Amino acid sequence: MESKINESGVSAKVCAISWERIHLRMQLAIEQEKDAVPLDQMDVFAVDKNGEAGVLFDTTLLENGRLELYVNITNNGLHKCIPVGTYRIFVCHGNDVLAECETDEELTQRLADDSRAFLYGGQTKEYTVNFYVEDDSDSLPFRMHCMHLSYAKIGFPYLTSFFATEKSIITGFLKNTRRHIRKIYNFLYNVKKNKRKNHVLFMTEQSNTLGTNLVFLEKRMRERGLDKDFVIHTWARKFSDGDHGTMSWIKLANLLASSEYVFIDDHVPMFDWLQLKDTKIIQTWHAGAGFKSSGYSRWGHMGGPGPVSCHRQYAYGLCGSRKIAHFFSEVWGINTERVLNTGMPRMDEFQDPKHREMMTEKLYQEFPLAKGKKVILFAPTYRGRSNRDAHYPYELIDWERLDEVCGDEYVVFFKMHPWVIVDIDIPEKYRSKMVDVKKYPNINDLFYITDILITDYSSNIYEYSLMRRPMLFFAFDEIQYSFSRGFHRPYRESAPGKVCTTFGELMDAIEKKDFEFEKVEDYVETQFDHFDSDACDRVIDWLLLDKMPKDIRDRIQKKDKRMKRIRTTDFSAFAEVKG
Repeated sequence: MESKINESGVSAKVCAISWERIHLRMQLAIEQEKDAVPLDQMDVFAVDKNGEAGVLFDTTLLENGRLELYVNITNNGLHKCIPVGTYRIFVCHGNDVLAECETDEELTQRLADDSRAFLYGGQTKEYTVNFYVEDDSDSLPFRMHCMHLSYAKIGFPYLTSFFATEKSIITGFLKNTRRHIRKIYNFLYNVKKNKRKNHVLFMTEQSNTLGTNLVFLEKRMRERGLDKDFVIHTWARKFSDGDHGTMSWIKLANLLASSEYVFIDDHVPMFDWLQLKDTKIIQTWHAGAGFKSSGYSRWGHMGGPGPVSCHRQYAYGLCGSRKIAHFFSEVWGINTERVLNTGMPRMDEFQDPKHREMMTEKLYQEFPLAKGKKVILFAPTYRGRSNRDAHYPYELIDWERLDEVCGDEYVVFFKMHPWVIVDIDIPEKYRSKMVDVKKYPNINDLFYITDILITDYSSNIYEYSLMRRPMLFFAFDEIQYSFSRGFHRPYRESAPGKVCTTFGELMDAIEKKDFEFEKVEDYVETQFDHFDSDACDRVIDWLLLDKMPKDIRDRIQKKDKRMKRIRTTDFSAFAEVKG
């Protein structure tokens, strides 16, 4: 890039900074002597002291004549956080740098307030984005400083004996399982790298059985006879169960080294520290599109990922609609163009009329109390941080009031989240109208005979919405949940039904049939691009058989080409001279 700052007649000031979780926006006021360059043709880069670009901002021309800059700080377009460094903001056109951004005088007093710190790593590490004005200048040069910080002891260091230190080093090396697994994987990859073509692995570390998305994809591949062209592997292991033994790790490393494609259905802890080589990882996330924050949408909250994690390795992710792809890309820290609106594989069976007819008949046989009645399905998510402390406050349920509302019209199924440790204890006197169905394997089947769904922040609304029946949201802890877990979209605006904060309000809504049902159709329109049973075929065709639609492929290539400019644009002439 060539400097035209002194002759361009262009000046730029940062006038406003705003945040929405991990999304940073800044407004630029740009003045030109000749208005030679349209604002929407300008490129804006963040460039560090070494003359390396860290961000190529997305830009939007605002009605007030300003240019809005946007970046997700957890994904600068290269599937990584904005790198550590102190950045100047350059306004460019073609190969010319037209201006370096100054700071608006009114903004200078608010820069500290506009800075942000995001905790991660069990609250022992921090990623910060600070704004300030460069010192020792006649003007107000704008600076953005990004830094990773970690816990450090406060106090004087103390000495240990030489032999104690030596022993700890040796013990640490021997116990460093991850180091050894990485070495084993690298060795196996080098042995198998020329024999991996068309090897597909369906993998989960969340359970000892494959999740539904993976099961249906594998089944469909075999139905189409693709097991003749592809070698299909499966792996299911509940990572949280603890030590799995040396042979288990070696077997998994061998499968990963052998596979060209790896389909997963959730976070894989191993991929946080093992980087796969020349492998396409496809995330088929089982959770659909609920409200609660996950992955990088939890950046800064307890339990959020670090800057480098499993999510960074995804080649693609799946979703149901292009309109919601940005929610998924935020969770995974990847570009929205790589979230493919194939639909969710598990929905193929759910939307199959024959399956629905068969399962409805079976359900009435298994739960005869539902015959001739309307079914209320009570299916909230868990409270707690993990499957080790998951719970639900059953004391909020007013059994007598619920029984009164049921009358002769309703029965109630309680389907608690599988992580909830303590099962619901329905009082004996109400068991003729209420039943615990937690052990029923597939909640989607229950939706066929459900007339009202009661949930809170769960993603089960995704499938149920296709029934086009009422939903109620029992969000007694909405405020607390928003702070502890966080939402990645406005809860009350997005919930496809009435939100209730007390059990009494919930019961009143059922009695009065006050469901705000009109929200359901809006939700369905937003969440689904396909209303068929062909999601598995789209995934297989697009990703394994190289038949991705041209418009989708073009968008991906266009985005990749634009982001490549972060790596390839030469700002070396603007590197600060040291010494």
